[in-house]
Amino acid sequence: MNSKIFLEDVKIYAYHGVLPEENTIGTYYIVNVELHTDLWKASESDDLNDTISYADINDILHQEMKIKSKLLEHAAGRMISKIHNSFPQISYIKLKITKTSPPMTGEMTGASIELEKSFSSNN
Repeated sequence: MNSKIFLEDVKIYAYHGVLPEENTIGTYYIVNVELHTDLWKASESDDLNDTISYADINDILHQEMKIKSKLLEHAAGRMISKIHNSFPQISYIKLKITKTSPPMTGEMTGASIELEKSFSSNN
């Protein structure tokens, strides 16, 4: 019965990190989000009011990434809360943030965190 909405590889320049230079220089982050909700009404009506606009979700991601955090977990938690507060019909959110240039030794494509949260259907 659950349907899903995905925003994949949303690239956002932001300033997060524990080190002072991370808050000054910044880097690119990649955000992925998976939302579970019922999309069947929209599949029949073809009406934006019967679904969740992924443009609105994208706006939330960008707004929250503008707020500096030491930890990606903090930024992700804020995003999940804001998305669910804006769209209480969402029953589950999985959000992953990847820092593309973490200040660590060695080559890598990034360092990531992922948070998941389920919401009761009463919310």
